[in-house]
Amino acid sequence: MMALWDAVRANPMFQTILALSTAFVLGTAIGFERQWRQRSAGLRTNVLVAVGAAAFADLGIRLLGAEGATRIVSYVVSGIGFLGAGVILKDGTNIRGLNTAATLWCSAAVGTFAGTGYEAEATILSAFVLAGNTLLRPLVHYVNRSPIDAHATEAQYRVHAVCEHARVSDVRDALYETLEAVGYPVREIETLSESDELVELAAVLVPTTADLDVLEAVATKLELSPAVRSATWTVSTIA
Repeated sequence: MMALWDAVRANPMFQTILALSTAFVLGTAIGFERQWRQRSAGLRTNVLVAVGAAAFADLGIRLLGAEGATRIVSYVVSGIGFLGAGVILKDGTNIRGLNTAATLWCSAAVGTFAGTGYEAEATILSAFVLAGNTLLRPLVHYVNRSPIDAHATEAQYRVHAVCEHARVSDVRDALYETLEAVGYPVREIETLSESDELVELAAVLVPTTADLDVLEAVATKLELSPAVRSATWTVSTIA
């Protein structure tokens, strides 16, 4: 019986079927979690990435042995970056899709493990990927709900001002002058949003720590200007 199994296991076609089947099952497990959470790259995408990576790795082995697999894996690692970039979106100052892109990258790694004959390692990696996307979620939520402590982390401060199109130049000057008057130099002024009537500007401060009462006073002073419709400030962690 063992001799028969070894003969079957050594058959290249069986190895291909085993590699693709392993990648399909593990890609399904990873993709199901993504689909359950309604991410842009869900079940089918993760399965196809894992199966495709396994197919390329298996083809490299069939053609050139270990050297061929090494070449193919290096191309998969670089090529999957272009696919991951497609799910990363910039929404204003926020970046979305990084976790989904990283999951696709890991799905490709699972596929390459399966395609090179390391089914057990592919299974272990899948378990770690699922753990990262599920077990760490409560910890991420806890950290995100915690207020930003300027003494514990570097932060980026912005002072926002909304005005009419015709008053943009005046409001830019007002942002520079008001912030420099309190000792907070401006790195740059961004245009966050723009409609037919109003424009939202945001002055990004140079310092990574700031007195929140001073920023509140700056916003209040800006709102007294006839050129400013509304003003506020925000703080976010530095990426």
